[in-house]
Amino acid sequence: MSKTLYKEKYRLQFHFSPEEKWMNDPNGMVFFNGEYHLFYQHNPLGTTWGPMHWGHAVSKDLIHWEQLPIALNPDEYGTIFSGSAVVDWNDSTGFFNGEAGLVAIYTSHDTYPDSDRARQRQCLAYSRDNGRTWLKYEGNPVLTDENITDYRDPKVFWHKETNKWVMVLATGQTITFYTSTNLKEWEFASEFGRGSGSHDGVWECPDLFELAVDSDENNKRWVLLVSIGDNPSFPEGSRTQYFIGQFDGKTFINENSDNTTLWLDFGRDNYAGVSWSDLPDEDKRRIYIGWMSNWRYANVVPTDGWRSAMTLPRELTLATTESGVRLVQKVVSEFNQLRSNKEDIGNITLISEKEFNMTLPSELIELNFTFEKSDAAAFGIILENTVNEKVTIQYDTVAQKLFVDRMNAGECQFSDSFPAIQETTVTMENGQINLQVLLDTSSIEVFANGGKAVCTSLIFPSQAYRKLTLFSKDGSTHVRDAVLNNLSSIWD
Repeated sequence: MSKTLYKEKYRLQFHFSPEEKWMNDPNGMVFFNGEYHLFYQHNPLGTTWGPMHWGHAVSKDLIHWEQLPIALNPDEYGTIFSGSAVVDWNDSTGFFNGEAGLVAIYTSHDTYPDSDRARQRQCLAYSRDNGRTWLKYEGNPVLTDENITDYRDPKVFWHKETNKWVMVLATGQTITFYTSTNLKEWEFASEFGRGSGSHDGVWECPDLFELAVDSDENNKRWVLLVSIGDNPSFPEGSRTQYFIGQFDGKTFINENSDNTTLWLDFGRDNYAGVSWSDLPDEDKRRIYIGWMSNWRYANVVPTDGWRSAMTLPRELTLATTESGVRLVQKVVSEFNQLRSNKEDIGNITLISEKEFNMTLPSELIELNFTFEKSDAAAFGIILENTVNEKVTIQYDTVAQKLFVDRMNAGECQFSDSFPAIQETTVTMENGQINLQVLLDTSSIEVFANGGKAVCTSLIFPSQAYRKLTLFSKDGSTHVRDAVLNNLSSIWD
């Protein structure tokens, strides 16, 4: 690695990003033979969206990544759009001579002959050498539908109760389910989504998986993730919703009303995320990663030579809340290895006229604070540099809302949509709210109350934030168990 690679301005230091050029959606995440594979939408020819390939990286710990050569290149069926990968343990495809191997299921994108209308078809590729080289299936494409233009992003998994593969496919403004015994021949099973949730943009990048509620293996739900493309009429840009319900191998039934919309993240920069396939049996986690950007401005963010990063990998669980069963996100435990130089600040009492200030020991920081309401109307955290660029995290105790304000966070003139106050409703628990804040060179991730609410947000400060301020408005607030951790770069 060159001395300047991964040292560039704004380069994320503990999030995955490609060595160079453009990246968007994570694809084909699968665990096999001791490696986590991360494929991703990649344009090797430039730093804006272009002819899509599958880039490739592997990790043994979900934190440190090894960049590998491009896995899938455009072919006679078009460019390589999003998709998934699975381990074909029982060689249902016949690709592996009775052994197990990796199969990628992806969307090929071109146009219909003598037309400018987009054509999207599902194709297969397979690898017999741990994902290092790939062969395209000679019978491609394996699934087509001329009546649907937006027909993409297959997420495939093995449904053991029905002994079949299930494909979850984005089909315009719905999700369509197909089943197969061999990954090559697919049958329509059902369609979901007409009138359900948000339809502010085209539906993309679905995922479907089962989770225990409150860690009770006898009480499970299925979670359907659906990302929504950018619509200029809505300020949030692209974002991800989810549905909770039941799935029998063919049909998904939403347990909430059609007009209930559940958002995965209240920040602007977590899109197209999906989960890893084929984790070992002893690892019961459902691990997710998202593209840390937004189609509203992804092509113009102020990075040079490379563009885009992924969120930190997160474990997804389900918890019962006052509003019903909801998704919870927490950073995977493997992240703990990046912590060093723990500083225990202890307990602090804040009053309106008296802030708490300190200098941060590093530009890569984890904060863990528990705010305990006394009589304040609001309280929070300011992260600031010497040129008055700052991010403010504030909780309004009256409205019970959490805000992450990046209006003056740094460089933002590249897009009118970038300056934003991101907000969501968060209920205090026993009069308290816990905030975990992860600050990288050009991102901030906020996890409230153990990940019941999450904000993922890009920031582009001209210099590192090194001043920390804790404040209380119109009354006093107690801060308990205040801890700082320095974080190490994954590229050193």
